[in-house]
Amino acid sequence: MANKRNNNDKNGKMTVQEAGRLGGEATSKNHDREFYEEIGRKGGEATAENHGREFYEEIGRKGGEATAESHGKEFYQEIGRKGGEATAENHGEEFYEEIGRKGGEATQNNNNTNSDNNSNNRNNKDDDSKMSREEAGRKGGEASKNSRSRKKNDK
Repeated sequence: MANKRNNNDKNGKMTVQEAGRLGGEATSKNHDREFYEEIGRKGGEATAENHGREFYEEIGRKGGEATAESHGKEFYQEIGRKGGEATAENHGEEFYEEIGRKGGEATQNNNNTNSDNNSNNRNNKDDDSKMSREEAGRKGGEASKNSRSRKKNDK
């Protein structure tokens, strides 16, 4: 190690990088996982106190852009599929019925507002051909239930 130090610095002094590495190694020998969890939590709290919402929006945007640049469409399809499967394993039929109902109500409320604003532009023929929000939620819940049943039968 002395040779490494002498090669890194002509005065025989330890470099900042080497000092940091040695300090990190010593710390890891003296502390357990809980120590690192605690300092991580404290660091996160300090960051939250010192930065506002805009800070987190900015780093989230940058992270999303970097991920999008390094991954293609297939990456997002795969993580979406995995997330859907995990959600299906953790929630029952009632969960999907509830979120379908809530989504339908929110959409209906939004459409009613838009409808009131644009009532002169409505075409009744188009309204007759649309599925109701309740029907869409019910069908979505049934599709999720059927998908989960098929997966259980395949196992």
